[in-house]
Amino acid sequence: MIALDEVLVVDVESTCWEGTRPDGEVSEIIEIGICPLSVATGERGERRSVLVRPTRSSVSPFCTRLTTLTADDVADGLSFADACAVLRKDYRSDRRVWASYGDYDRKMFERQCADYGVPYPFGPRHLNVKTLFALTHALPREVGMAEALRIAGRPLDGTHHRGHDDAYNIAGLLAGLLRR
Repeated sequence: MIALDEVLVVDVESTCWEGTRPDGEVSEIIEIGICPLSVATGERGERRSVLVRPTRSSVSPFCTRLTTLTADDVADGLSFADACAVLRKDYRSDRRVWASYGDYDRKMFERQCADYGVPYPFGPRHLNVKTLFALTHALPREVGMAEALRIAGRPLDGTHHRGHDDAYNIAGLLAGLLRR
């Protein structure tokens, strides 16, 4: 049974490159940002960053400029399987509605779980906050998270493109949408 008292807001950061991806490398999750959101109160829980050690790619200088994460930062991260286990154990992710800003995060988890043979850590209910925000505000198209914050009159809290900060900001946007 899916619990509806809390939405688990997730934002991932992945290895990325400026221009063409190097031969033999694939984009991998290197950070899972998490922020639980109470449905009843709209209060955001503590933001958390779970760093994930890549095994089939490296952190490029472009990726570091974008996320502030370095190869040394993620070298001591958890394995992807252990990071998914943290989601299930600490957040009951397999029994909660989870949300992300857009479908990128959901697709990254689906692909990486399939590639690594890791059980998908989430239940069947995913909320795409990017689409929900555009629909709720009658926008002609979906907008990025920073633009959504501007439209909602909310400041960007923390560092954009850090998973835990983005998850916290997305949870704030979702709280506003649930109150509408």
